[in-house]
Amino acid sequence: MTAGPPVLVTGLPRSGTSWTGKMLTAGREAVYVNEPLNPQRPPGRSPGVLRATVTHRFQYICDDNTQAWLPAFRDTVALRYRFGAELRANRSPHDLARMLKYGTSFTLGRLTGRRALLDDPFAVLSAGWFARRLGCTVIALERDPVSFVASWQRLGWTVSFDELLDQPLLVRDHPEVLELHPLADSTDRVAKAAALWRVTHRILARTPGILVVRYEWLAADPLAGFRHLYGHAGLTWSRAVERGVLRACTGGGGEGRGGFAWSGLSRTAYRRMDSRQALTRAARGLTPEDVTRVRALTTP
Repeated sequence: MTAGPPVLVTGLPRSGTSWTGKMLTAGREAVYVNEPLNPQRPPGRSPGVLRATVTHRFQYICDDNTQAWLPAFRDTVALRYRFGAELRANRSPHDLARMLKYGTSFTLGRLTGRRALLDDPFAVLSAGWFARRLGCTVIALERDPVSFVASWQRLGWTVSFDELLDQPLLVRDHPEVLELHPLADSTDRVAKAAALWRVTHRILARTPGILVVRYEWLAADPLAGFRHLYGHAGLTWSRAVERGVLRACTGGGGEGRGGFAWSGLSRTAYRRMDSRQALTRAARGLTPEDVTRVRALTTP
């Protein structure tokens, strides 16, 4: 059995990548791989999954540094798990359990002709490389900026812009990253999240070979939205997939009940939710003044 091209689901954190990735594996034609480029262990820094050293959040990969990444990601998308490398890096019983889970899913997936599906928001700035050099079908999620900033505010998240500015190849290829420099030492989390959204939006808008999808479009009509994404990725839409998506997108949980939390051995943020109801809480956590400011900061 021959697998189709690998799939990368990306977008800034809190843009729905885990949800989308899980829905696209509902038909059991793809093996879910969670955040190999995340520099935090877990879910990242797993050499069995990706035998390469991640040095930055939002690691930038392009043709000029491809030798450091292409062999490792070819193994990942081919579902070749590196047991020896993982055993040398294991630190706990939880690591061993993750090795068993991923090693089994990679091996069975490869033998049965399944495809790799990478859910990785930290690949968002390298999406073009994944499409061009690995032949990935790339789906980039983009959330409304007010909803995105509000989600980060509720979680108390911020971003170190040094992670981006310290990557010369990224600054060379995407000079708008330099717009982040004045905010590098800022404690204004609203302004920093809005600036990150604005720069990422501009980079994705001119990246060839990828499909940019609005999170709100998927959430408003998940059945129609995911049916379209299944067709785009060459995955089989079936009655069983439809029932699975319907159950997952009309259930409880989500941001309204407890917020973000990694769960399971894959350390994914996905939880069942009522996706339409989630849209009604988009700006929760921002003042009206914050909303106006975010719109001003993210409008071209």
